[in-house]
Amino acid sequence: MNGTGTNSNPSSVIVVGSGPTGLLLAGDLATAGIPVTLVEKRPHKIANISRAFVLHARTLEQLDARGLADQLEAVGRPLDRLRLFHRLTVELDTLPSRFNHLLVLPQYEVEKVLERRAVEAGVEFRHETEVTGLAQDADGVTVDVRTSAGETEELRAEYVVGADGMRSAVRNAIGLPFPGRSVIRSVVLADVKLAEEPDTLLTVNAAGDAFAFLAPFGDGYYRVIGWNRAHNVPDSEPLGLDEVKEVTRLALGRDFGMHDARWMSRFHSDERQAPAYRVGRVFLAGDAAHVHTPAGGQGMNTGLQDAANLSWKLAQVVGGHAAPELLDTYQAERHPVGRSVLRSSGGIVRLAMARRPWELALRATLTTFLGIVAPARRKVAGEITGIGHKYETPRGSHRLTGTRVPDVALADGGRLYEALRGGRFVLITPDAYDESGARKDRLAVERWGSDRRTTVLVRPDGYVAWAADSADPATIESALAARVG
Repeated sequence: MNGTGTNSNPSSVIVVGSGPTGLLLAGDLATAGIPVTLVEKRPHKIANISRAFVLHARTLEQLDARGLADQLEAVGRPLDRLRLFHRLTVELDTLPSRFNHLLVLPQYEVEKVLERRAVEAGVEFRHETEVTGLAQDADGVTVDVRTSAGETEELRAEYVVGADGMRSAVRNAIGLPFPGRSVIRSVVLADVKLAEEPDTLLTVNAAGDAFAFLAPFGDGYYRVIGWNRAHNVPDSEPLGLDEVKEVTRLALGRDFGMHDARWMSRFHSDERQAPAYRVGRVFLAGDAAHVHTPAGGQGMNTGLQDAANLSWKLAQVVGGHAAPELLDTYQAERHPVGRSVLRSSGGIVRLAMARRPWELALRATLTTFLGIVAPARRKVAGEITGIGHKYETPRGSHRLTGTRVPDVALADGGRLYEALRGGRFVLITPDAYDESGARKDRLAVERWGSDRRTTVLVRPDGYVAWAADSADPATIESALAARVG
C-alpha cells in the first residue's frame, strides 16, 4: 500500500546522489554544522563498477584540506608523468604542489573515505529513495521521493543540490536541457586479469582506428577501456572477451594475456554541459552539470572541485554569515571551468584518434611544440591537473584574488592546507593580528613562514578571497566582515 508523508525534521540542504561529488559536498556541510540529507536511489553499496581511476593534484589538495589525502595516498599508486600520443610526455613532478603527481586508484576507494567522513559528520542517508519531482518557493524546496517500498514522501530543505549523474532527476525536474552530443560510441569496458604485467602504471595509446587504456584496481584485476572505430555497435550489443582482446591488440600491440573477466559492458562517451548550474534554490554539480570524454581523467576530479567550491558558500549562507548573492558565484566560477574541461578532454580524444592527413599533421606539430616549449607544457599540466584554474574577479581586485594558493609554510611550522581543515577561512599576515570575535570558529589567523609582506585571506576551498600588499588592522577587519561575516 502506498503512503504519503512529509519529513518532520527538514534539513537545510538535500544532496541527491551519493557518488564522490555528493559525498564530499554533504560531508562538508555536515562538518560545518549544517543539517543535510543525502538521497540516493541505489541500495547502500560501494560498487567496483568504476570509470574513474585517477586523482589529480588540485583534487588531492582539496582532500588534504579535509585531512583525507594522506590515507588515499597510502592506498593509491603515484605517477609523476602523463604520456600522450607516444612522443609527448607531460611531467607532473615539476607541479608547484605537495602532490606533484597523479594518484592511480579506483573511484570506489575515494567513495569509501568520503562516505566514512560523511557518516561521522552526521549526514542523514536515505538510500533506495528516488527523486520523482521537486517544487521551489521563496522559502525553500520540496522534493518528492519514492522509497523502495513504493511509498511516496515529501522532503523539505532550504536548498537542493543535484549530484545525481548524467541522467540527473534533479536537472530534469527543474527543466534544464543538457545540450551536447555523443563523441564516441560503443566504448568497451572490462575488468580482467592479465598474464603479463604492463610496463607502465597507466597504459594508454591510440593506433589507427583503435584506442585502449589499462589501469590497475590493486586487487589483481585491471580495468580496460577500449574503442574500435571500425566496430561501431549499439550499447546493447553483447560483449565478449575476444572483442576486448582484439581492440587492445589493435591499440597497444598485445592483449597482455587477458583472462577471467569479472565484468564487461559497453557505453558511449558524451560531451554535454548544462547552461546553468543554478536555478533558484537548486544547484547542479559533477556529472549532473557536465560530462565529457574520459581523456585526461578529469571527470571525477572536476566534480569534486565543484563540491569544494559550492559547499563553503552554502555553509556561509545557510549559517547566516553571508548574503544569498554569494551563491551566484558558484555558476560564475565553475561553469567556465566545466567548459574548459570539455574543450581539453575533447581535444585530447580528437588528437589521439586523428586519421586524416591534416589531423595527423596537426598532432605532430602540437606534439613537437609542446615537447620543446616547457611553459606550454606546464600550461597543459595545469589545465589537466586543475592547479592552473583561476577564477574571474571584479575589476580593481588585487592581482592574487581568485588564484589558487599553494600549500605554503606557516610561522608555527604548520601548512596552509592543515589550517584550512574544518572548512575555515585562513588569514595569513606578515605581523600578528588578534582575532577574538565571533568568527573564530570559521577563521584561522596565521603568519607567513617567510618574510612575505602581503596579507592574504584564503577561502575554505584554497583560493584567495582578498589580498593587500599592506593593510592595517582596520582594513583587515573590514575585509573579514565583508567576506567571513
